[in-house]
Amino acid sequence: MSRKAGVMSSSEQTRLPAHALKVGGMTAFSATDFPGKFATTIFIQGCPWRCSYCHNPHLQERAAASAIHWEDILLFLRRRRGFIDVVVFSGGEPCIDPALYAAIQEVKEMGFAIGLHTACIYPRQLQQVLPLIDWVGFDVKTRLPDYPALTSINKSGASILPCIEQILASGVDYECRTTFHPSLLDETALLELGRQLCDLGVKNYVVQQFRPIGCQDQALNLATQPSYPSASSLKELASYFPRFAFRAH
Repeated sequence: MSRKAGVMSSSEQTRLPAHALKVGGMTAFSATDFPGKFATTIFIQGCPWRCSYCHNPHLQERAAASAIHWEDILLFLRRRRGFIDVVVFSGGEPCIDPALYAAIQEVKEMGFAIGLHTACIYPRQLQQVLPLIDWVGFDVKTRLPDYPALTSINKSGASILPCIEQILASGVDYECRTTFHPSLLDETALLELGRQLCDLGVKNYVVQQFRPIGCQDQALNLATQPSYPSASSLKELASYFPRFAFRAH
């Protein structure tokens, strides 16, 4: 990839109207994408990274057109008032889309709370939308120097720290999470990452077990070890954070 990961072109930095949002799919009802709330989740097309354990690889490419028209989404949401509380923008990487700000603004004006799932790839776009967000779930995949090996993109770890700092400074409620697979992140590295996140001021941290659903890397699927991380590692991680959880799939 010629463009550095995390750097948007001038055209990408320009805000586009909501109807230009490139949607790859939608989950009408979710009880897991926003803590304690019933949500509709909108999946945005596109991600510059190629993580081997990605469970939405079909959303990595930016298609020429949206799979769902924005007006159809708005019509659906109007009908769901009173049944759902939140609209979550996920991906792919939602911050890749220059129409994200306008789309979030329109949905928020309808009275819905807003959730965002991000891998912390685009600091500038994230900074733009954070004032509209009620909760953000953000991935920190590994230690920053190890990002290129996991994402297959050079210098892909450069955007992580600025995004974390923005989220923590914003006061927006959040969940920081790391997907654990022993073939990609051993326990020594996981504990080191936990200490680094603690030092940055992260208070809410979740380690989530790798799940093979959607993952196209059969070697990872076969190598899954449900007993990892160990109880001692989880206990040590829990000592770093006021709120810590291990999420097994």
